[in-house]
Amino acid sequence: MKIIIGLVFLAILFAVGLTLGSQNDQLVQVNYLLAQGEYRLSTLLAVVFVAGFLIGWLVFGLVMLRLKMNNSGLRKKVERQHKELEELRALPVKD
Repeated sequence: MKIIIGLVFLAILFAVGLTLGSQNDQLVQVNYLLAQGEYRLSTLLAVVFVAGFLIGWLVFGLVMLRLKMNNSGLRKKVERQHKELEELRALPVKD
């Protein structure tokens, strides 16, 4: 249910952004390292927003992958220790 509400909210936010962006035809001059250009403000904002969103998801994905790999290694270590403990408990006790 939370996913559906989140998707509906995201769709509404996207629609509002498209509506406001279509009304903004102002040209802005962008100077970057090697060149410069004139772009519509709405297009420039959309490109920067999408690029930031994609970079954020890429970083998030890499961090999650590293954590899952670390978690997998720790689970294997716990399983080995559990087996060793069970083997030690099965040994007879000397008086």
